[in-house]
Amino acid sequence: MKPFDVSWQVWALLSASFAALTAIFAKIGIENINSDQATFVRTIVILLALGAILVATGQWQPLGSISGRTYLFLVLSGLATGASWVCYFRALKLGDAARVAPLDKMSVVLVAIFGVAFLGERLSAPNWLGVAFVAAGALLIAYKG
Repeated sequence: MKPFDVSWQVWALLSASFAALTAIFAKIGIENINSDQATFVRTIVILLALGAILVATGQWQPLGSISGRTYLFLVLSGLATGASWVCYFRALKLGDAARVAPLDKMSVVLVAIFGVAFLGERLSAPNWLGVAFVAAGALLIAYKG
């Protein structure tokens, strides 16, 4: 087995762990900087790190080998990511990380809804119950009572 051939669950848990660290590091990092400038610096770091990973692992793909449709949706995804980051960093600048991050994770609920609506995915009753629990949990954690 290759080192990167682990299950999607492992990668998803690693993603969640790094996302949690992102919130903590970002909250500390934006104390004395404009949130948009902070997002810009973060983006440069991501570009450099990912470029190094692609080159080091031999995964770089010629740009001409990628279809126009793929480019379209990757550009749309990039724009959505950028908008998400700008909003997230502004929220972190104004609010507590422990409350901002759970509301940001309402994206889990929206992905489930959008996946069903736009991608034809199907969720079972227990899956929908989980979606409802995630939504309720996010709102309860974010609630400042």
